[in-house]
Amino acid sequence: MKVYIRNKEVKKILIRKNKSQNWLAYKLEISSGYMSQLMDGSRNPSPKLRERIMKKLPEHKFDDLFDIKEIS
Repeated sequence: MKVYIRNKEVKKILIRKNKSQNWLAYKLEISSGYMSQLMDGSRNPSPKLRERIMKKLPEHKFDDLFDIKEIS
């Protein structure tokens, strides 16, 4: 199974907070390029990174931020 960031939901959250994707990348201590790859689904966040994302967006649950897809 792979875990993906729910791009549209995370974008909505950031808009509501008046924050950018680059702001989130900075807070997570990752590059904006890597953040873009996470957002477009070409990279998957590690368990540690998922935990850090949830700490930076504490008012949201795992299912608000991530999708799990089975690998066949």
